[in-house]
Amino acid sequence: MIRLAIPLIAVVLFFLEPVFGLFSPIEIGGEYYYLVPRFLIMFLIFVGVYYSRQRAVVYGIVFGLLYDMFHIDIIGLYAFLYPVLCLLACWIVKHIHQHVAVVTVISLLLVALLETALYSFFTLIGFVSIGFDEFLKTRLLPTMIANAVFLVMFGWVFKMLIDRRSILNKEGIS
Repeated sequence: MIRLAIPLIAVVLFFLEPVFGLFSPIEIGGEYYYLVPRFLIMFLIFVGVYYSRQRAVVYGIVFGLLYDMFHIDIIGLYAFLYPVLCLLACWIVKHIHQHVAVVTVISLLLVALLETALYSFFTLIGFVSIGFDEFLKTRLLPTMIANAVFLVMFGWVFKMLIDRRSILNKEGIS
């Protein structure tokens, strides 16, 4: 059963993202703020750092393609960005440190990079017409706060599950 833990968590997070997206937008003082959950990519970053870079990249491609097909109809955008972010996180952590707090901060920075890259791409093709200041205020900042809360709550859990999976894998126990 532990063998299926990582893919099962990834599937659950993939299906939870749109559910948490239903809470968005939030109206505060007549202003709308959009929260974009990025639980899956943060989990894949933890998988890449603490378990296997190759598996994180494969999961990133698979779930990126699924995300592309079911949510945005532009095949290849998430399938490219998810594995690149996993590789980038692994490269950064290799040169800095593998502490869970460092990985948490790196994950949040990479989510900000993902959101900015998506905004830039969608602006380039004319899909989004808001200004960058409005994007920062109404989308990026609320998204970062929501994902930071999620990662503070579940980052240690991710690390413990992945570490347990790694230990059992090395011992040859399924």
